[in-house]
Amino acid sequence: MLLGAAFFHPCQSQTADSASLSTDKNLRNKVLSDIQDNLDKKTKTIDLTLSKLDHKVDSLDIEIAESRDAREKADKLLQRVQALEKKQAAIEENELYVYQANYQSAIINLVSMDKEIKPLLLFNSAKNFFSTLTETADPMKYPGYQDWYKKFYAYIEKQKDKEPALSVLHDMVQLTGNITSGVPIAGPVSQALFLGIESYISSVGSKKKAEKEESQKMFLLTAKLSQFDYDKDLIEQQWEIVTKELEKLQIHYDTILNQNLSLLKVAPPEYLHRFSKENDAEMRYQFLTELRKKASALITDRKAADLKSWKQPIYYELMDVQSLKLRFGELTFDIRGIMDKYDELIHKYRGDPEIGLKVQELEVKLNAMRDTFDGAFEPTEYINSATRMYLVN
Repeated sequence: MLLGAAFFHPCQSQTADSASLSTDKNLRNKVLSDIQDNLDKKTKTIDLTLSKLDHKVDSLDIEIAESRDAREKADKLLQRVQALEKKQAAIEENELYVYQANYQSAIINLVSMDKEIKPLLLFNSAKNFFSTLTETADPMKYPGYQDWYKKFYAYIEKQKDKEPALSVLHDMVQLTGNITSGVPIAGPVSQALFLGIESYISSVGSKKKAEKEESQKMFLLTAKLSQFDYDKDLIEQQWEIVTKELEKLQIHYDTILNQNLSLLKVAPPEYLHRFSKENDAEMRYQFLTELRKKASALITDRKAADLKSWKQPIYYELMDVQSLKLRFGELTFDIRGIMDKYDELIHKYRGDPEIGLKVQELEVKLNAMRDTFDGAFEPTEYINSATRMYLVN
């Protein structure tokens, strides 16, 4: 079974992108199908030849056993040796065909990965989600907070020389954020911030009931967003890890791709012009077909040049491509797991009276991102197809 591959792509301009990727997938699958059909025809011919030779050997064995004439027996033995030699030649020819098909499959899947990996590195599909996520964690985006914060910050400025805690808070806010960029509510500054808000609430006289209630409300909002921000940061650390792994994979991919293009005597500019940047599907199909033929010819030349160890270097190329596919599939599992973590985060806060409405807006964006991913890529299928990528002779 030759490998069929899956894909993932940004949801920006989703309709056009999905159509483009669908075309790319169809092209890849068509070429892989061509490879499989060609191999099936050759294998069928080989099987027929082997069947005839086996039948001939069996018949000669019977004739040799029954013969009483020494010359006739010697002639039959010679025919038997010739039939076995033809059988061995057919087996070796079939082995060549299998290696040709496997390497062709590896090349087609390798070049197809170019458009699978890069969109994941860019994470453009997540722009709307992460933009909303940032806004959800920003207290300045909530009604009344900016006006309240101006009064609170004025209090800090006024009292910073009188209260050490407020002096520390003032310095930390100056360092990490201000009234225009948003107040930091996660990390070491959060404790100082809460102490400052408590001090501000205590300073509000009992006669200013509305102002005190407003401050208490903003304190509660700040505390909840601080916890939300903390939970969010834990998940974003996993995103950063996956992003770095994808960057490493991209570098490794480029190395393997250039290595194989060199073997096939295809210059990188030609590859970019005729495949990566080519918009015409028929032209890309023609290029993939040419790569197929070059890959097949390479195997033939390698065997002719070194009958003893021609398979070993080709085997390494096959394993390099398969390992890329498997690693990429594993990373998409990680991505899906991170989406699940965000889903847990949303369900934790979506019913909250202070931040629930914004979290529900975030849920819509997450569902859109997940739909794009699930509609275009299935990690289990991708990994399973990679493990069954090559025929075994």
